[in-house]
Amino acid sequence: MVVEEGLDLDLFEAPDGGLAARDARVRANTPLAVRMRPQSLDEVVGQGHLLGAGSPLRRLVEGAAPASVLLYGPPGTGKTTLAMLVSKAIGRRFAALSAVSAGVKEVRAVIDEARRRLAHSGEPTVLFIDEVHRFSKTQQDALLGAVEDRIVLLVAATTENPFFSVVSPLLSRSLVLQLRSLTDEDVRALIRRAVTDERGLAAAVTLDADAEDHLVRLAGGDARRALTALEAAADSAESTHEGHIDLTTVESTVDKAAVRYDRQGDQHYDVISAFIKSLRGSDVDAALHYLARMIEAGEDPRFIARRLVIQASEEVGMADPTALQVAVAAAQAVQLIGLPECALNLAQATVHIATAPKSNAVTTGISAAMADIREGRIGTVPAHLRDGHYPGAKSLGNATGYRYPHDAPEGILAQQYPPDELVGRDYYHPTQRGAERPVAERLPKLRKAVRGEE
Repeated sequence: MVVEEGLDLDLFEAPDGGLAARDARVRANTPLAVRMRPQSLDEVVGQGHLLGAGSPLRRLVEGAAPASVLLYGPPGTGKTTLAMLVSKAIGRRFAALSAVSAGVKEVRAVIDEARRRLAHSGEPTVLFIDEVHRFSKTQQDALLGAVEDRIVLLVAATTENPFFSVVSPLLSRSLVLQLRSLTDEDVRALIRRAVTDERGLAAAVTLDADAEDHLVRLAGGDARRALTALEAAADSAESTHEGHIDLTTVESTVDKAAVRYDRQGDQHYDVISAFIKSLRGSDVDAALHYLARMIEAGEDPRFIARRLVIQASEEVGMADPTALQVAVAAAQAVQLIGLPECALNLAQATVHIATAPKSNAVTTGISAAMADIREGRIGTVPAHLRDGHYPGAKSLGNATGYRYPHDAPEGILAQQYPPDELVGRDYYHPTQRGAERPVAERLPKLRKAVRGEE
């Protein structure tokens, strides 16, 4: 199904009483997020990295350099808005398809209509495709000719990495622009604008500071989510004839209690500290509680993923080497999938690390080695270990006398590896826990064989 260009909100200001009354009724049934959609670049909040002077997206929106684009970013960051601004700036017909419901037939119908309009009236078409990653290869291929010949100017939006989900020929014909989640201050600015703007709530309600903070946390960088929650709270406040939105109103209308959590304050550090210590202490239930608390409060999932990767080596290490693999896979899933689904990947890594046998031997080993380096215990690399590939290396004694371990029956032979000053210095002390136990049993034998000890 093709959706033509959206409602012109300027009609709300029409001087004709009948028209204004009709459009007021339409406006009353139009979601706040749609009413507050920016009508110009000056109203766009966030995405400063893409909208700077001379940037490809600004030039595109201003009509200076028409080109097909793939807008890649989280929900509620302005992909649809920017597509409509492109259409408005360059005076083109705007048509939209949703990859959820459209098939090849609908794609071809839009292209045929665009071709007909271009031939008869010279009117070009901007085709916006939402969730283009859901299109099959066949559906994406159906766009290629029209994009190549500029029968349509394609503006496609996706929440998934287009380099994984969009066919290469379409990628090569488009600019790929990555949108970022809105910051808390971006979302706060949008909320305040919606409260006072005539297109929004027109100052019909007042909003408490703690209620505003909760709406910002609920948004998680998603403008649409913030405005939808604000609209629900405003409807509730207006129904009481008070027109006042406090924290209780927001909590009751969105059915979500406020989580006391400031991403720049004490709560951020307290909760992540408790999360780390619960993982270290093998309390999987407490670790899941703090994970859920961070996610619900809108913490950046990439921050959580980074901490899990660190914990996999710092607290588990060689007691379960697979913990690092699981944590890295979770971090990759966060980048590929995003919230809310990546919460499952973070939870799996949390459970794995919390329930794994623990060892900090990797941590203490590298810490001891680095401490020696800082104290000046460095020494000279033994001559037989130095690089011997460049001309003159042999004359310096480099690589002379080096023994190749694979020549020995068991792949191990006596040979000095550390500098003279550090011979016999042990850094790694494995525990008897988990997969580190066989390492602890084997390591003394390895050290004796390498050092030529009886």
